[in-house]
Amino acid sequence: MDVSIIIVNYRSWKSLRVCLNSIAEMVTQKLTFEVIIVDNFSDDGEFEIFKNEYQNFIFIKNETNTGFSNGCNLGAQNAKGNYLHFLNADTNISLEALNTLYETYKAHSEIGILSCLQIDKKNRFFNQKKLFPSVFQLFGIARFFYRKLFSKKLNKKFNTQDDLFYPDWVTGTSIFISRDWFEKVNGWNEDYWLYFEDVDICKRISQKKGKIAVTRNATIFHEHGGASRINFKTECITKTEVIISNHAYISNHFNGFNRNISHCFLLIGILTEKIILSSLSLFLFSNLKLKTNRYILKNLCFYYFSAIKKQTWLSPRSINYPKVK
Repeated sequence: MDVSIIIVNYRSWKSLRVCLNSIAEMVTQKLTFEVIIVDNFSDDGEFEIFKNEYQNFIFIKNETNTGFSNGCNLGAQNAKGNYLHFLNADTNISLEALNTLYETYKAHSEIGILSCLQIDKKNRFFNQKKLFPSVFQLFGIARFFYRKLFSKKLNKKFNTQDDLFYPDWVTGTSIFISRDWFEKVNGWNEDYWLYFEDVDICKRISQKKGKIAVTRNATIFHEHGGASRINFKTECITKTEVIISNHAYISNHFNGFNRNISHCFLLIGILTEKIILSSLSLFLFSNLKLKTNRYILKNLCFYYFSAIKKQTWLSPRSINYPKVK
């Protein structure tokens, strides 16, 4: 088997159907591939319907929602391919794009992870000029000034001429990786329940001298937020997890003073922001975005209390959280 396409799903059935239909249309004799869908306990009755409808694909039901990383690892454990293509459920891929990823990866032995261009429903390309987080880039305004200050260096790094460019990391929307590299870094880090797991795996591959690359010769459609914004409660949870996973990443990849100061900056900055926005929401009742901040603030207060009590920055939803004494 050449490629195993692995898709983790959580109640994003409408988007998943579009994705699976795009894959089902692929007909090729040159490339052998399988499709594995790991459902993270959607528990809504749709799993069996899809399993019966797409009988040529492999469906795996996770007994709990143990997060994106765990779902990806579960899919990889059941995969037969020499290469693994982790793909979001809210994407649409063509045979040409898959072939390009496969051939490009094989032609460049220096690449650890390969991704491609992404376009949304308004035909806008996603920004893929990604840099690893640092103490100077924890907040949007800091990232803005950093990019302005080092604009020449960054423009050289993200040139617009070559077929390949090399960001620090790529999103988990589309990650093409060999089984050898996947096993070399022990797969996805299950410290993360949602978000930053893509940054983390790219970081670990970079530390082992593998390159992170994006090919301009392949493009996939990405709806974005198909699973993380299905309702108000889910949106509040996922936005909280972005912040929590940022702390987990800092804990895993920052050292000494930088680690401590980054945790402090992030904690103080986020709480200050959420307190201000939550206060505004008391006066602007109709603004749903402001209301979201009240729930995120409540979630974060529980999280920071738990972090102090348990002495860990991991999310309580992380599969590794119970292992922490």
